[in-house]
Amino acid sequence: MKSALITGITGQDGAYLAQHLLQKGYAVHGMIRRSSTSELNSQRLHWLGIVDQVRFVDGDLCDLSSLARVVQETQPDEVYNLAAQSFVRTSWTQPVLTGAVTGLGCTNLLEAVRLAAPRARFYQASSSEMFGLIQDAVQTEATPFYPRSPYGVAKLYAHWITVNYRESFGMHASSGILFNHESPLRGIEFVTRKVTDGVARIKLGLARELRLGNIDAKRDWGHARDYVRAMWLMLQQDEPGDYVVATGRSVSVRDMCEIAFAHAGLSLGDHLVIDPDLFRPAEVDVLVGSAAKAKRILGWEPTVSLEEMVREMVDADLARLSVAR
Repeated sequence: MKSALITGITGQDGAYLAQHLLQKGYAVHGMIRRSSTSELNSQRLHWLGIVDQVRFVDGDLCDLSSLARVVQETQPDEVYNLAAQSFVRTSWTQPVLTGAVTGLGCTNLLEAVRLAAPRARFYQASSSEMFGLIQDAVQTEATPFYPRSPYGVAKLYAHWITVNYRESFGMHASSGILFNHESPLRGIEFVTRKVTDGVARIKLGLARELRLGNIDAKRDWGHARDYVRAMWLMLQQDEPGDYVVATGRSVSVRDMCEIAFAHAGLSLGDHLVIDPDLFRPAEVDVLVGSAAKAKRILGWEPTVSLEEMVREMVDADLARLSVAR
């Protein structure tokens, strides 16, 4: 039986990846940070019905000694580094934390794997935010990077240190340059979930308006279930590499909102409020990726459309809020 270690297992991607690996017959270890309470933030794993199938281990990306212990004890065949300070807006108010966790944390984990389980295959969750001020109309693995947030800068460091460990130490270390990917498990602070939760609240009479910032920004949105499958495929290859994971379709926040409101039988114009305080200090105006390499080498393609995903998210939020009433 193969075993895997996932950092960030309680997040959206970690939960879906754990589910995917369990279905493949893996033993799954999930690294979690200890806090002042012993309660585990496991609602996403509960949502998928897998919380009892995961073995949890204590560790912190900022503590190399804890990572070395975790890797030594679990001896994973595959390591997936999904943990990060992952909210772009917060990276401006907490830039040092973002750099320490999202950037240097990856180095700590790579070093722990190199020392304690050098044969393990390593996956780094890179991000389309590294492209930032885009240098090509469609972004590929060859597109130059120009990050526009502390988050994007930290992810870029983690991306390049993964390349460096691959080239310096011969590690099977790959990075997935993932474009925006969402689901009912997405955190409420992210715009897609903010929209679908807001639509559900308006539909149920719990709110009257939805406040957003720049709704003209365009993103390439896919479903997290599809994207974790790409992560796994990268570590099944004989040779490591870096892959863009995207749908190739760019849609504005405004258009995404229209899909959500229409699904609930509501009008966007009746409820949307543009709030200047929600604009980013430096915006990434448009992102759209080409997953041609992933298709050619991994055989990967997205299976869930934006429309299907948004409708699923609205329905999930309506169900959550109806139960809570």
